[in-house]
Order: sequence, then structure tokens, then C-alpha cells
Amino acid sequence: MSGITIALSKGRIFEETLPLLAAAGITPTDDPEKSRKLIIGTNRPDVRLVIVRATDTPTYVQYGAADMGIAGKDVLIEHGGVGLYQPLDLNIARCRLCVAVPEGFDYAAATQPGGRIRIATKYVGAARQHFAAKGVHVDLIKLYGSMELAPLVGLSDAIVDLVSTGGTLRANKLEAVEDIMEISSRLVVNQAALKVKRELLQPVIEAFAGAVTP
Repeated sequence: MSGITIALSKGRIFEETLPLLAAAGITPTDDPEKSRKLIIGTNRPDVRLVIVRATDTPTYVQYGAADMGIAGKDVLIEHGGVGLYQPLDLNIARCRLCVAVPEGFDYAAATQPGGRIRIATKYVGAARQHFAAKGVHVDLIKLYGSMELAPLVGLSDAIVDLVSTGGTLRANKLEAVEDIMEISSRLVVNQAALKVKRELLQPVIEAFAGAVTP
């Protein structure tokens, strides 16, 4: 396609990207929450959106199936960011990556230097870096969903997961005990596309930059 393809995931990222797209003069012709289409047209014949799983966004952009996309910092850390230009923190879909434990669990004692702790998470890379920096041995158990269940049934001592309001943690008698990092979504651009399609991509990047809320 001679135009540009933008990879987005459903839900919060898509909703919070709409004002940025509007600033670039781009309006989707379908709502991905109501449509089964995975490729969505826009009011501009040279721009289309592809709806992908959040964790797949960097891969679609890296390999050029999309020219640009929007992905959370958490996803980019796990992906490694290979082949991606990351010009903008869009300051959307904000949350934090935290360690959470069952209420009453002595996290301070479990994470003394030289200690060992079992962590369930889908953010294996970020968790490994965090605990290595603390000098704590960690057994990482990769899960893809229902993270809160793991410590409740004895699969892990703690979890590393994204926390927005903390409501799910409280409902399952867990508490956040340590913040690992603040998370927001970034614009990622395929490096080759930036050279070949600069006239198309640069105005979109600049419009996004102008619309970002500090």
C-alpha cells in the first residue's frame, strides 16, 4: 500500500488515540469495539488502521506490516524495541507496573539481598531486571492472564502486573508493595518506512506531538 498503515489495539489505547488521530485529520470509519473488521479505513484514502493485540503492535511495526503504531512502555520493554523509532511518549493509557502480594505477606523479609521469591507475571523482562538490581533471586512464572489468582492458590509469592486503580488487587485481597515504573503509551515507527514515506509520516508525527497533553 502506498499510503500509511497504523497499528492500534482495542480498548483504552484506541479510545485515547482518537483525539491524536483527529489532530492529524484522521477519522476511523468503524469502531473496532462494534466491528469485526481487523483493517479499518479512515476518511483519508492514504491512511488505514490495523487492529492488533497490544503485545503484537511492536512486531507488526518492526517487520513493516504497519508503518507506525502505538504501544505501552511495558510492551516495548518486553519486545526489546528492535528496529523501532520511538519519537514520542504520547502520555496516554497511563498506569504503573507494580509488585503486589497477598495482604499480610512480609515482602521486605522476602526481598532481602540473597533472598528468593516466586513471581508470576507476563512482564518477565522487566521483573527480571528489577529483582536483579535488588540482588534478589527470583523464580519467574510466565502467565498471560488472571495474574491475581497465582498467589491466592500458591503458584507464586507475588505478582508483577499493571495497576491502574488497584480495584482488582483489593477485590482479591492483594496489595501493591512496590512500584517498578510508570507506564504510558509511545508512538513507534518503522525505521525503513520513516525514510521511504517521510512526507506521509512526518506530518502525522508532528500532529501527534502537538496534541500530546503534558
